[in-house]
Amino acid sequence: MAKRRKLQHQKGPQRPTARPQQKDQGPSKKPLQPAKKQHRQQHHDEPVIPFSPSDRILLVGEADLSFAASIIQHHGCTNVTATVLERDHAELVEKYPAVDTNIAVVNRRPDADAPPASPGHGAGSDAGHSEEEEPAQDYSDEDSQARRHKPVAITNKLIYNVDATKFPSSIARTPHDRIIFNFPHVGGKSTDVNRQVRYNQELLVAFFQRALASPAAPLAAGGSIVVTLFESEPYTLWNIRDLGRHAGLQLERSFRFQAAAYPGYHHARTFGIVRNKKGEEGSGWKGEDRPARSYVFMRKEEVEDQTKNKKKRKRGGDDSSSDEDED
Repeated sequence: MAKRRKLQHQKGPQRPTARPQQKDQGPSKKPLQPAKKQHRQQHHDEPVIPFSPSDRILLVGEADLSFAASIIQHHGCTNVTATVLERDHAELVEKYPAVDTNIAVVNRRPDADAPPASPGHGAGSDAGHSEEEEPAQDYSDEDSQARRHKPVAITNKLIYNVDATKFPSSIARTPHDRIIFNFPHVGGKSTDVNRQVRYNQELLVAFFQRALASPAAPLAAGGSIVVTLFESEPYTLWNIRDLGRHAGLQLERSFRFQAAAYPGYHHARTFGIVRNKKGEEGSGWKGEDRPARSYVFMRKEEVEDQTKNKKKRKRGGDDSSSDEDED
């Protein structure tokens, strides 16, 4: 692709040229695209979901919890730890008045008499507390059907007063497959752009380092950290790739964040709902409508191992492709 762009640049802008007249041969037929190219374009349009329902997911800086509620309700996630910076429920509701609806999703548990939940339906947990695992049940060979319909263990929970740079021991001692920090921001600490950039860079570096801290690292072996940012200044000035590298991580891939893939999700500002002088909620801009990108980081050595395995598969004849960016 890079070579093709270079050639086009050398030729200069294309000027319209007159075409020789031809007899009317009916509707023109566009040349068919190769099947592989069509597959790539179709794949590119599909949203990338960087987790699976069974993953142990840690959500950082969840604000109004609309993202947490969406991945539980619509993506069937059953092991989500959603954390907020706010000290307690009262402070959270003051900033995000509609948050109780999302809290209810996180706290929800299947009814004892209800049929077992399918993997496509999520539920939640008690706020700030982790429910104990169900004791193993002794099934006989004749109970194979009952075993197949065993309810999925739900361990979703909400924890207040969690600083992204200082995870409490209750979080740090549990390894997570995915740690997701959507649209991190320190808030309005300064009106100076350079200072804001520096403050946010410091936030992310401290967050990355804490996720990798030993001996109790919240990031499990083979796990990944996903950070989502807007694709515009000043966010592009943060140089997130370098920040991850500075903390001992390497960018494994990046992809376009599509808010529509998470029904019910909407972007919430760090300082809460924007109100006018009359105290009315302002319309403002909607963050979910702005172009954004998600960056997936892994431990450097684990990315190197993945790269080696990909090269081995290619030599073995595996011609699989992906439109997701890699670095």
